[in-house]
Amino acid sequence: MSASATLPQRRERASTSLPLAAEEFLGWLTVERGRSANTLAAYRRDLLAYVRWIDEQHLAVETITEASLERYVAALRASGRAPSSVARAVVTVRSFHRFCAEEAIVDHDPGAHVAAPRRPAGLPKALHEDEVVALLDAVIGNEPVHRRDRAIVEVLYGTGMRISELCGLSFGDLDLAERTARVLGKGAKERLVPLGRMAVAALSDWLANGGRPAMAPARWALRGDAEAVFLNQRGGRLSRQGAWGIVRIYGDRVGLRDRLSPHVLRHSCATHLLDHGADIRVVQELLGHASVSTTQIYTKVSTERLRAVYESAHPRARGAKRAPVPLPP
Repeated sequence: MSASATLPQRRERASTSLPLAAEEFLGWLTVERGRSANTLAAYRRDLLAYVRWIDEQHLAVETITEASLERYVAALRASGRAPSSVARAVVTVRSFHRFCAEEAIVDHDPGAHVAAPRRPAGLPKALHEDEVVALLDAVIGNEPVHRRDRAIVEVLYGTGMRISELCGLSFGDLDLAERTARVLGKGAKERLVPLGRMAVAALSDWLANGGRPAMAPARWALRGDAEAVFLNQRGGRLSRQGAWGIVRIYGDRVGLRDRLSPHVLRHSCATHLLDHGADIRVVQELLGHASVSTTQIYTKVSTERLRAVYESAHPRARGAKRAPVPLPP
């Protein structure tokens, strides 16, 4: 039987539950490490898949060895998952076994010497500036939903916010007079981001009569919804999935279906700032990156664009290739 055949299906079966040790691990991540709900959900999915594999192999957490984990990593790789997904799953399993060893749930850590697959350093697929303009111009109309959608796209591109940060915005986070927004990012870290004039204009139009007030329900289902900047058509706070779908609709209209997502707008914001001379530390602060090394990948994108423009525009860059003249000894 191939490694891929032993890998459990991605769809979670309702009958599958986690062992007590795994639930304790997730509780520790919540209380001691302060992991976000989204991170915990990803850890739970990875652990459920791992537990199903253990069951199919007729193993138990206590009997897992380094060789067992190597077989699981091989099964993950053979399943066709993206390298980043495999790497995340391996990190989850290694962290779980380390927790079990440190808490004396088991007497050894089988994952101590199992290396996580390296994630490829892929470049962000930023849009060209004219493509962004076409996307923004595609949001036409003056109905409440059109005003909302225009504000969403303008804010995502204008600030580089993550989609979860945009959906989490409340009235108290906006200061349109000062053109700033307070954003709650990863790790519950707050940062203040500037709002461009176009984003402010779109937000003002959305929040004015005929915009958000027209979509507000007679009675709020949840207390927090009343303060939400962005609403869905049922009058609740807009979800990440809902905002993603809105961006995709307009991407389809301008032929960007396979290239556009909210995160691509974030990539595009950073890349275009650097293209126009912004300091990398400023971009780091704007995006909420904990380390400047995360932001530096955008400098590579900008350098490659610079070279492409140079080679297409400079007359001496397009000349016939000649063999280099050897330097004298």
